[in-house]
Amino acid sequence: MWLKLVVSLLVLFATGKVISQARNEVIQQRIEFISEQLQSEEIDLTNVIESLNFYFDNKLNLNTANTEDLEELNLLTAVQINDLLLHRKLFGKLITIYELQSLKYWDLSIIQLVLPFVYVDNKLDNLHITFKEALKEGNFELFTRYQPTIEKKGGYAPASDSVLNASNNYYHGSSDRYYTRFRYTYKTNISIGITAEKDAGEQFFKGAQKNGFDFYSAHVFFKGGKYLKSFAIGDYQVQIGQGINMWSSYAFGKTADIATMKRNAIPIRAYTSVDESRFMRGVAADFGYKDFSLLTFASVKKVDAKQAIADSTYDDLEFISTIDLSGLHRTNSEIAKKNGLTEYVVGTNLRYVKGPLRLGVTGVAQGYDKPYLKTETYYNQFDFRGKQNLSASFDYNYVYRNVNLFGEMSHNFFQYEGEWNGGGAMVHGAMVSLDANASIGLLYRNYGKGYQTFYNAGFSEGSNTQNEQGLYAGTKLKITKAWSLNGYIDLFKFPWLKYQIDAPTQGHEFLIQPIYKPNKIFEIYGRFRQQLRQKNSRNSDGTVTGIEDVLQRNYRLNVSYVVNEFFTFKSRLEYVTINRLSNKPEKGMLFTQDLLYKPKGLPIDISLRYALFDTDSYDTRLYSFENNALYVFAVPAYYYQGNRAYILVRYSFLRHCDLWVRYGYFLYNNRQNISSGAEGIVGSKKSDLVIQLRISF
Repeated sequence: MWLKLVVSLLVLFATGKVISQARNEVIQQRIEFISEQLQSEEIDLTNVIESLNFYFDNKLNLNTANTEDLEELNLLTAVQINDLLLHRKLFGKLITIYELQSLKYWDLSIIQLVLPFVYVDNKLDNLHITFKEALKEGNFELFTRYQPTIEKKGGYAPASDSVLNASNNYYHGSSDRYYTRFRYTYKTNISIGITAEKDAGEQFFKGAQKNGFDFYSAHVFFKGGKYLKSFAIGDYQVQIGQGINMWSSYAFGKTADIATMKRNAIPIRAYTSVDESRFMRGVAADFGYKDFSLLTFASVKKVDAKQAIADSTYDDLEFISTIDLSGLHRTNSEIAKKNGLTEYVVGTNLRYVKGPLRLGVTGVAQGYDKPYLKTETYYNQFDFRGKQNLSASFDYNYVYRNVNLFGEMSHNFFQYEGEWNGGGAMVHGAMVSLDANASIGLLYRNYGKGYQTFYNAGFSEGSNTQNEQGLYAGTKLKITKAWSLNGYIDLFKFPWLKYQIDAPTQGHEFLIQPIYKPNKIFEIYGRFRQQLRQKNSRNSDGTVTGIEDVLQRNYRLNVSYVVNEFFTFKSRLEYVTINRLSNKPEKGMLFTQDLLYKPKGLPIDISLRYALFDTDSYDTRLYSFENNALYVFAVPAYYYQGNRAYILVRYSFLRHCDLWVRYGYFLYNNRQNISSGAEGIVGSKKSDLVIQLRISF
């Protein structure tokens, strides 16, 4: 008993020495998970990161936290959450944090993972506070950010008014990007805020943007009542079930952590990001009575869209041929699309929760003020067309001892040319914790070619929950104290055609990742991932285009070493190969070296990176997460040949202020022109600069 306590104290003491790294490590890991799946340089994961940042500064009381609170951490499986709740039910509240070691499905690595974000206290949180207490105990934050474009791009070249108004090769606004956000929060219960952003190339207080910023967002959010569990006015996000019917935010895809295969829905959350499409604008409320909860929401917002004039076939004189989700309004064509369509969304979700059982039924209606009639081709002939799309779904989640069963079934309906169309979709999964050291996961999905909803994030290989069937199996093993092994295999097929793929296709993906972590200061892991997809052959006689296998293999070696409480070194070597019959084999390489310096007693943090990369083409590009200012996400693609470096400095001053300054550049060895058209840069260097100030009190 005493020996176990001494070991626990030593482990927790070692954890405390690197607790400043814990926040960044966990957040970086989560961002990398999503970025690897999305393969995108332009992502906004503000809501994903806010929860961990909040709980780092305002720890979650494990004696009062409910299932939704614990799920919001995005660190625990349903089995581990149920293990904690069952322990509290059988033995009462936790007396000390060390008691977590008595939980069957919590090992030391899980405890260390959540430790920076939780605590144990017998006191109850007081939600019945006065206005004076809310002001005193709440938190006010003001963010301002400036991101200039250093190397001038073709779109900013001088042009006469006649050329500027007739061409889409020039941007109407300055090359600077501005961002500001003011927000008041009280724990996780109250949030009031406003966010504004101007993208590079957009006008500011003139022309198409006479109101200043191109994008404004505001919200009032409350959570924590007995009967009114939560509500939002303004901009918010909705998450339901497993994401195949309604999920207006991002979600994890296939990663080395099998826990991300399951969606943990938070019915309503405040929207504070600047993604100009994936949110609701209106009112939402979640009511609760005994074992039942009822979520209702309504949203009306403008959407960028291209209008067209109908012929005599349609009753409406105008219809929408293209919806633009980029949120950019820089050129004539982009400005013309702004607010071209009004979107209406209403929905309700009834949930029944009884202990480890959760059931839900959902209905959503989404419509537009003009018909949406995209150009019909072979691959998209089953897609939504018309004015209104209806969808209904049923979802379930059940935890029995060490087994978590979950899933969702959905169907959509829309009427076009007098006929009802649509399709069905389903996903079913199981996660089994054999013990604290071994977990397995299985997931089956079947998304019909005619199924379509506009806000979804179901587990998938493709970009949406449509035209896909697949079977996924993953495992997470703790072999010894120092060694662990993660891996998965996913078999999938697309029964119908896809964009630029002229036949049904199939493929597979598998990943294996051994990890050696003998202590808290050193970790090394290797990763091998193989992806086989089928695409159109690049060899075609102009009549029949064949389908060929495209085999991609990724190799990674990653080393992280905490030298002392001041210095952390990280090194990564990544290699990729792509093979297909219609093209010569291609390869790519990326090496990154990171140094994190956090001097004790000084109000400054420094992050440095130097990277070398060499890829045969853009197809063999490699993505790598980069440290940046808070809520700025940098996951650039490394391609062609050259080097990359950046420095990030964070300076804290006057007790309530934080200043981030980040400068980075790409220097290409084999390019004298970067990109083309309006985004083209003459030269071999591309730089980026971020300056951000946060005032909190």
